[in-house]
Amino acid sequence: MRVSGGTPDGDPAIKVVLADDQVLVRAGFRALLDAQPGIEVAGEAGDGEEAVAQARRLRPDVILMDIRMPGLDGLEATRRIAADDRLAGVRIVILTTFELDEYVFEALRGGASGFLVKDTEPVELIHAVRAVAAGDALLSPGVTRRLIAEFAMRAKEPAPAPRLNALTDREREVMALVGEGLTNEEIAARLVVSPATAKTHVSRTMVKLGARDRAQLVVFAYESGLVKPGWLP
Repeated sequence: MRVSGGTPDGDPAIKVVLADDQVLVRAGFRALLDAQPGIEVAGEAGDGEEAVAQARRLRPDVILMDIRMPGLDGLEATRRIAADDRLAGVRIVILTTFELDEYVFEALRGGASGFLVKDTEPVELIHAVRAVAAGDALLSPGVTRRLIAEFAMRAKEPAPAPRLNALTDREREVMALVGEGLTNEEIAARLVVSPATAKTHVSRTMVKLGARDRAQLVVFAYESGLVKPGWLP
């Protein structure tokens, strides 16, 4: 049964756009998400051009974006949406068939807030939509971090990162821990500070670096060389 009209507390519903060229995939996601209280599927798109148009027209909270679509793919659509200041509140979750997809890192670099494999468990999909809408990034300490590390560190030397000079020593320390996949609570425990203080440091670091969200902060941590994969000397 369709549940609409926001949450029981009166908060507006999370608006979601589904962007995938497979009609059956969209139908499955729509049926699942529309059945959840406080979530509504506001629109669908079968390619990247349509996804960008829907983002501009509907201003959704979350877009579930397939990478491989005809015409304009999900990667370029993500870049265009992230580059549009009017869509600063739109969060993009990349949908992929393979966990170690070479395009996922590029999507994260381009402004996506995380990724999900298409066969993820329904409860995980619902959690992901709610988490991203709340401003979190889908950055588990496992697969996502390994993927970012693998593709971000393919270059022999990290590019110079003069923007790091704007960070305090503590902010660099916090950023490195974010890059390792730690949550605010885990950062707080590691540094023996309160979770609120850890969150403040993360927020200030994002502002100074112009990071769209936590996912971009992780990407920047690897690209700048502040964090290196464990298998590197």
